[in-house]
This record gives sequence, structure tokens and C-alpha cells, in this order.
Amino acid sequence: MLAVGIYNHAPVTVTVRSFAKINLGLNIGSLREDGFHELLTVYQSIALHDVIRVSVSRGSGIEISCADPRVPKDESNTCYRTVEKGLRALNAKGRVVIEIEKRLPVQGGLGGASSNAVAALLGLERALGKALPAAQRMGIAADVGSDLPLFLVGGTVLGVGRGELVYPLEDLPAGACVVVTPEVGVSTPRAFAQWDRIISRARTSDAELTVPLPSDRMVELGRGLSAWLSESYSGAPFRGRAENPLLALVRAGIKNDFEQVVFPEYPELTEGKSALERVGAKYASLSGSGSALYGLFASKEAARRAVTRLRGQGWAAQATGTLTRGRYWRQIFDC
Repeated sequence: MLAVGIYNHAPVTVTVRSFAKINLGLNIGSLREDGFHELLTVYQSIALHDVIRVSVSRGSGIEISCADPRVPKDESNTCYRTVEKGLRALNAKGRVVIEIEKRLPVQGGLGGASSNAVAALLGLERALGKALPAAQRMGIAADVGSDLPLFLVGGTVLGVGRGELVYPLEDLPAGACVVVTPEVGVSTPRAFAQWDRIISRARTSDAELTVPLPSDRMVELGRGLSAWLSESYSGAPFRGRAENPLLALVRAGIKNDFEQVVFPEYPELTEGKSALERVGAKYASLSGSGSALYGLFASKEAARRAVTRLRGQGWAAQATGTLTRGRYWRQIFDC
């Protein structure tokens, strides 16, 4: 049953930070029998976030509130589906209101909708005074969407399967980051479909074989990730090292496969990545299927200078930083 206090007092509103992620390399593998693709990526939490407010009161139903008209307010919203499953798993009843304060771009590749859903589930648990077992919480997240489980880990996370199988990596030190958000939205299903068309053409015509086949790409990125992780996690401890291990990505040469799909369709994204590199990014990439781009910088000051230059060129740019797992969880309810 629902926590008794919910009915005897005014509803308590729980506020949760819904942090974004970037992808440090992303390989699209073969199409699976379930319709998803095999993926290999390293997720990294960053400090940019939306704000989710969850309240539970007498009654029934789930209400989504958001000022952004692009955010669905019905059962198709990931927050709705996650909270619905959460209520059932907790054997709880009540009217749940979820307010989504959007600060992250919609269809931006920063995992906003997935992060919102996890934040809503965590807020629901706190509002009810109940907690799901970790494995059950993770199962709900994976059932709703491939990107959700990473937000139950935070920090630097290895993602495999369709992206829902997540493994926490040793915390890397926080690093400076700049995120550029072009005024376009990229549909992830459409990007996957375009990738499949490219691979299909590559398989049927040697003359059009411009990209390696999925199995070759998986091996290639796997080697790059192995080299990066080996260098990042070996030698001297992170504290006091001259270079942030994230910048070893440059030498590892890992890439995001989606760039081959969306850059030809959206030339402004190619221009955005080049702009990040010109203002000093040590590594720049598309995040997820886009449209957000990010650059890793040697210092906070370098990132701030880059934002000033980018804004002067007309780009929507924000300076932020990567989050260690510890900081992620310390700050998630610290609103």
C-alpha cells in the first residue's frame, strides 16, 4: 500500500537533477533478431541537467507537466512508463505529478528523456518513502529504454548489448567539456535506418564499400577502447597526473559511427565539430545520434575561452564538466 503519510498530509514534492551523458566512442554492430543493434560505447555523465519534480497525492493516474511543447505528455513519455512500472513494482497507489523542467535539448543525443525517466523513478521512490531492490530498478529501466540503465550507474560506464548492459568503470577525474547544441533534432530510429542502408549497400557493392562491416567496426572500436582504457587505468594514480586520461581518446582514435550517417544529412553538425576543434578541443565528437556535439578541453579556463569564441561565431555553446560517479550521486538530490 501507499505510504500512510501521503494521504494524511499535503503531497511532498521531490526534486531530482536529471544529468546528461555523452558517448566516448560509439560502435553500431549487427542488427539483432529483436530489431535492435549491437552497440559498444563508453557513457560519461556530465553536469548539464534537466530538473524533475515528483509529487504523490490522494487519487490515481500519472500527469506529465512540461513547458516544452516537444515533450509528450501522454503514455509515450518515458517518465510516464517508468513511473507506471515503478508504482506497480512498489505495490503503491496515488496520483503522481511529474514536472519536467527542460534545460537539455530534445533529440540532442545527451540522453535527456532517458535521464528524466530514471530521475522520475528515483523521485517516486523518495516521495513514497519506499525503495526498489537495485536489480528490480535496473530491470524496469532496461525494459523502458536502452539508455536508461546507465543513469542508474553514473560516472564512466561501459555499455554493450543494445546499450542497456552497463558496467561501471573506475572513476576518471572530472574534466572540462563544452557542449554545442545546433538547432536541429536528429531522430535516433531514422539514424539507425540510414546506417542499415549504408551497410546494405556496402555488402552488395565493393565499389560502394566506404565503411567497414559491423563486425570489423566492433573489433576496431573494441581495440581502440581497450588501448584507451589500458592507458587510462595504468601507471600513476589519476590524482596528480599531468593529463586527464579522457584526453587519451585522441591517441586511441575511437569514433562515433553515427557521424557517418548524420553529418552528410546535417552539414551544420560537421561544421560544429570542426568549430570545436578550431577553438582548442583535444577531442570532439557527436554525442549519441546527435544533434549535440561536445569537445573535451585541457582546463576549465580553456573551455570558458572556447565558449566565448563559439558564441561569437553564432553557436549555442555551454561550458560544463564530466562527473565522477561519486559527484553524480551526491548531487542528484542536492537541488
